[in-house]
Amino acid sequence: MLGAAVAAAIAAGALAAPAAMAADRGAPRGAEAAGAEKPGPKLNTGSPVRVNQVGYLTHGPKKGTVVTDATKPLTWTLRAADGTKRASGTTTPAGIDPSSGQNVQTFDFSKVTDKGKGYTVNIDGKQSEPFSISDDLYSSLRRDSLEYFYQNRSGIKIDADLVGGKYARPAGHDKAAPHRGDTDVPCQQGVCDYRRNVSGGWYDAGDQGKYVVNGGISLAQLMSEFERTKTTKGADAKPLGDGKLRVPEHGNGIPDILDEARWEMDFLMRMQVPQGKPLAGMAFHKVHDKEWTGFPTRPDQDKQQRELHTPSTAATLNLAATAAQSARLFKPYDPQFAARSLHVAKTAWAAAKAHPNMLASDQDSTGGGAYGDSNVSDEFYWAASELFITTGDNTYRKAVLDSPLYGDVDQIFPRTSALSWAQAAGLGQLDLATVPNKLTAKQRAEVRKTVIRAADRYASFSAKSAYGVPYAPKSGKYEWGSNSQVLNNMVVLATAHELTGKTRYRDAVLRGMDYLLGGNPLNQSYVTGYGERDSHRQHHRFWAHQLDAKLPSPSPGTLAGGPNSGLEDPVAQKKLKGCAPAMCYTDDIMAFSTNEVTINWNAPLAWISSYVDDLGKGMAYKG
Repeated sequence: MLGAAVAAAIAAGALAAPAAMAADRGAPRGAEAAGAEKPGPKLNTGSPVRVNQVGYLTHGPKKGTVVTDATKPLTWTLRAADGTKRASGTTTPAGIDPSSGQNVQTFDFSKVTDKGKGYTVNIDGKQSEPFSISDDLYSSLRRDSLEYFYQNRSGIKIDADLVGGKYARPAGHDKAAPHRGDTDVPCQQGVCDYRRNVSGGWYDAGDQGKYVVNGGISLAQLMSEFERTKTTKGADAKPLGDGKLRVPEHGNGIPDILDEARWEMDFLMRMQVPQGKPLAGMAFHKVHDKEWTGFPTRPDQDKQQRELHTPSTAATLNLAATAAQSARLFKPYDPQFAARSLHVAKTAWAAAKAHPNMLASDQDSTGGGAYGDSNVSDEFYWAASELFITTGDNTYRKAVLDSPLYGDVDQIFPRTSALSWAQAAGLGQLDLATVPNKLTAKQRAEVRKTVIRAADRYASFSAKSAYGVPYAPKSGKYEWGSNSQVLNNMVVLATAHELTGKTRYRDAVLRGMDYLLGGNPLNQSYVTGYGERDSHRQHHRFWAHQLDAKLPSPSPGTLAGGPNSGLEDPVAQKKLKGCAPAMCYTDDIMAFSTNEVTINWNAPLAWISSYVDDLGKGMAYKG
């Protein structure tokens, strides 16, 4: 994530922020929505009838919201694509939705189980966007959300035969690049006196930096998406298998999702300080350009010097945790790589224990995001959990059980977002709850209890929301990357559903999908290529069609960050002044504080897409 530092760069003239940008696909469909709203920016939200614009699973909940001045129930009608009436009922007044300031009513057509495309809901003369009812809604999103990662690889050509001509590009920051790219990178002055090959990995976000702590959570969630298929009855591993994704490693006998994970794992290993050097075993916090990269810039055209930044305890523990998970997942496919992963993990753990207070500064934001972190107890908990699961060693068991976080649901799964790069304990807790390990039965039950208690909280958020969103920050303000926070809460809910079979958790996940795919106050699908009113101008230096017609728009399956009350960029400040929390979003490439893309936002989207796709195929569907 870029953060407020980019705002400063724009203010200084390092980045362009034109007042008016050319729309690449025209204005949103529809007219202004009806309904009582608080004063704020006038936004084009299309139809006041809000639905999941992709659709609803055949036997899942089917709910929506209408924005209206009416205070008494209205009649809703479900129509098929040919206009025939399929069902009807009355709405339920819900009053003023606090997230949007809209007066809303809700409707429920869950009893309808007839499959079909082009359904609409009609209320008071207004018609929703079209949607489907099907059990095969999310197969393509499972694939597309994962292929985001290949398209954002560093150090490798993005092949037109795999992604199509408009998305193809030369390798970025490889040895042919100026200064040899990421193959021969010096440290910042005073950090080290040698150079490192830190090639590979994924570009973090709209910028072209690579950050160990954000790469860590993203890598962990991709590996967990695969590991879930090994631990959950009925979960389908085939769509993640060899030859199923558009990646260049087809036919190597390794599931494609693990091939993608290895691309990042190899990079994280290269970020480890080598033996014989000061701070050996620690991990450099990040690598990026000396100054902020110009906009737009294709990665292979970046001429700036890259620099390694000071090692940190947080980065080192991210390396320990992901390498430990890598060790157990790659063992059946590549025992040598698995053994190397475990050695790296143990070395990183020992280094972090020896240097527990090398905290990343939140001031190190020249040329890239700071990712500062003043509390690493959560990273210690996560790394200990993964090492314990993989090895069964009592040293790591003791580190888990003696942690002040053990059993503390509020510290492990914070209220606003269950998981984030800065709150990583939940990654370990979810794996302790689901992956076979040597905790006692009582300890395992305690771990699972924290997952279920957290899920109860997020399910209650969904139940209380007129839009069904399992997200309710205590302040009421939506935060940077709110859509990823919604998704990470959904990961906990989905895990609780698979642990207990209780449909209230499943339904909260599906309502979260409704919110992300158009059933929200803005009538906006936040995923490119999904829904009639989809985000397609996200902040990215290569997917920059809005600024340069020769460049592509984001690829299908790309998640926008979503509403952010902070309005931390000039475009959002101008367009969205006075916005209610869930209305603080604009699909503009330079509105980076609401419309950025990042690996750690697409990772939970991919995880959840696998879960809901499996639901459609009948996995644990009826609870």
